[in-house]
Amino acid sequence: MKSENLPREIDSGLWKTGHVQGIAIDTAREYIYYSFTTVLVKTDLRGNLIGTAGGLVGHLGCLDFCDADGCVYGSLEYKQDAIGRGILASLGSDARPESAFYVARFDGEKITRPGMDAARDGIMTAALLPEVVHDYLGTAPDGTPHIHGCSGIDGLAFGPAFGTRGGKTWLNIAYGVYGDTQRRDNDCQVILTYDPEALAPYYHPLRQDAPHGEGPEKPAHKYFVRTGNTTYGVQNLEYDAYTGNWFLAVYPGEKPEFPNYPFYIVDGAAAPVKDEAGRETLTLWKEGLYDEKSGVYGWDFPHGDTGLFALDDGYYYISHNGCTADGLQYSRVCLYRWTGKAPAPFERV
Repeated sequence: MKSENLPREIDSGLWKTGHVQGIAIDTAREYIYYSFTTVLVKTDLRGNLIGTAGGLVGHLGCLDFCDADGCVYGSLEYKQDAIGRGILASLGSDARPESAFYVARFDGEKITRPGMDAARDGIMTAALLPEVVHDYLGTAPDGTPHIHGCSGIDGLAFGPAFGTRGGKTWLNIAYGVYGDTQRRDNDCQVILTYDPEALAPYYHPLRQDAPHGEGPEKPAHKYFVRTGNTTYGVQNLEYDAYTGNWFLAVYPGEKPEFPNYPFYIVDGAAAPVKDEAGRETLTLWKEGLYDEKSGVYGWDFPHGDTGLFALDDGYYYISHNGCTADGLQYSRVCLYRWTGKAPAPFERV
C-alpha cells in the first residue's frame, strides 16, 4: 500500500495504563505497535486490536521495528526515581527492582491475543546496557549525581552510521536527561550506538523479579549533540531515509539561555567530530529555526514526543496522545507528509 493511501488516522483504543510512549509499524504485515508504558499493544492499521503483551514493572519507552528480523525493539528502564516509583504505584506493585536499563526485543508474531504476558509467554527478551547503568548510578566530576544528567534511556532507532546514507544498520539509543536547570552538564543529548550483531548474544528472557545482568560492556560509539537543556532527554528518536536525517522529539527544557525547541534534527550527512574534551559530537541540521544566542537549530513542532515513525518516502505516522476524563489513555496516530519548511517540517495529510 502506498503511503499516501494509508489511513489518515489510526485509533489505539483506550488503555488503563501510563501514557503512550512510542509507536512502531510493521509495514509489510500492516500492524502498528504502541508502548503504553507497561504494555505493548498490537493492532492493525484500521485500529482493530490483535493482542497485548504486558506484565512489565518497568518503563517501556520509544519503539522501532526491525525489518531484518521482524521484531519490535524498545527501551526498557527499571529504576527507583520519581518515574519508576510512579509506575510501580500505578500498578499497585511493591517490587523494588535494582536500577537497570535494557534494549527489549519483542517477537510481534507471538502477540496473538489480549492479556498476554511479555515474559511468561516468551514474547520478550532483553539485553542489558551497562554503560547506561554506569552513568545513571555515577557521579559527575563536580559531585552531582548522574553523569551527563543521565536519567536512563528513552529514544531508540535503527539506521546507518552517522555521516553516511545506507550501508550497515546500527542501533542508536538516546539517554533520558534530567532537566535540572542548575547543572551545566546536561545541555547535550547523549546517543549510544550499538552493533546489532554484537548485541545479539545478550538477548535473554527477562524475569521481572530478577532481571539478568548480561550486556556489552561498552557501546561502539557514544555521541553528544548540543541542543540545550531538555526535560528527560530524547523521548522519540527516528531515522528518516527520505531526508537522510535523524529526528529527536523532546519535552522542552527550561533554561532561559536556550530556545527550548520541542523538536531537533541531526544532520545525517555530517560526520561526527571530536570536541575539545575528545567527545564524539553530532551536528544539528542547519535548517528550521535558528537561535543566534545559543547557536542552536530546531523546530516548533509539538508532536512526536509520544510516537514518531518514518515511512521513508516523505510520509510519517505521528502520535497525538490524550487522556479521557476517567483516566484512560489513548493515541490518535496521524499521517503527515514532509515539507521541510519552518517552523514545523511536517503537515497533516
